[in-house]
Amino acid sequence: MTTYAPAEVRTEEAGPQKLPLLALLALATAVFITSLTETLPAGLLPAMSADLGVSESAAGQTVTIYAIGTALTAIPLTAATAAWRRKRLLLLAMTGFALANTVTAVSTSYALTMGARFVAGVAAGLAWALLAGFARKMAPVRLQGKAIAIAMAGIPVALSLGVPAGTFLGKAVSWQVAFLVMTGLTVILLGWILAAVPEYPGQKQEGEGAPMLSALKVPGVLPVLFVTLVLVLAHTILYTFISIFLAELGMGDSTDLVLLVFGIASLVSIWVVGAQINRRLRTLTVVSVLLMAVAAAALALLSGNTVVIYAAVTLWGLGWGGVPTLLQTAAGDAGGEKAADAAQAMLVTLWNVAMAAGGLVGGLLLGVFGSGSFPWSVLILIVPVLAVVVGARAHGFPARRAGTHG
Repeated sequence: MTTYAPAEVRTEEAGPQKLPLLALLALATAVFITSLTETLPAGLLPAMSADLGVSESAAGQTVTIYAIGTALTAIPLTAATAAWRRKRLLLLAMTGFALANTVTAVSTSYALTMGARFVAGVAAGLAWALLAGFARKMAPVRLQGKAIAIAMAGIPVALSLGVPAGTFLGKAVSWQVAFLVMTGLTVILLGWILAAVPEYPGQKQEGEGAPMLSALKVPGVLPVLFVTLVLVLAHTILYTFISIFLAELGMGDSTDLVLLVFGIASLVSIWVVGAQINRRLRTLTVVSVLLMAVAAAALALLSGNTVVIYAAVTLWGLGWGGVPTLLQTAAGDAGGEKAADAAQAMLVTLWNVAMAAGGLVGGLLLGVFGSGSFPWSVLILIVPVLAVVVGARAHGFPARRAGTHG
């Protein structure tokens, strides 16, 4: 796909240019809404299950159906809307969130709620495949990594601050109000996008399905997709069941604090990655994977020590926080001008497949081996991830990003 840029940032020879911070923060808010819409039910399950007349396990499927909606539709929707103007498409996706969260808030029917959550997942698939590419278009090549880092900062903010805040609001008032607040925030964001985010044309494609098939043939795309699938699976197994893991260690009451530490470390990681990704994408990716491996090893071998647990969670956050930015950037770089959006769509699909599989695999591990198996599973999965990252030196995770200097 052709990369378009505003006139003021189109040439590198023009000297240093500032990033369009207001527009990038709008994208970060869109990422925040997307991430929080997905995870918000996790902190509201007891109240949701009571009001909808279903078990907590059934209420928990509101998260699963969201991931399924994203996984099933990201690729076909991205292909179908490739020629659409980008800003118009982003507005449509965020409007989908506003409608889905509103229906979720007012619904008293489990079936209707699940339908609304599926629609939210569809909107997420469209948004995720669009947002990183949008951030890239707003910046010159040397600042694209930083632009994506700013946009992706919405993820750790949602996990570390948004979920606890939504949970508190749900307990203090009602879970319905928490979802209505999300709608209100989305409405504000729609106006923000209209005012601050530039428009870019889409790209007409030749033949249905051609963008995805072509992207898979581009050197570097497959390694990035493999790393995405396996690394997200490893992370999700542990993150989804962290409260159970901590409860088994007698730290169940400290789950919120542990997640806060994780979130703060993730924000630090986002900042470091944003500052260094232009010159050190490969190094940062290797270090991120190694930090997660060390954290998993510490949790597996020394979980009886509270200090070690907090240290391990800190390393985990430092490793994981920058991963969305690193993988989105690597996928876009590998895809190049013609296949970047297709590579992003496949990354989004595999990301959500891994999230759904993580919950399933984690549940099976818990039932068969107990929560102590989670960190060991992470270690086992990270070994091939590290091998692929190290091996993809020429394409996928190169030492130097194309089009950059230094």
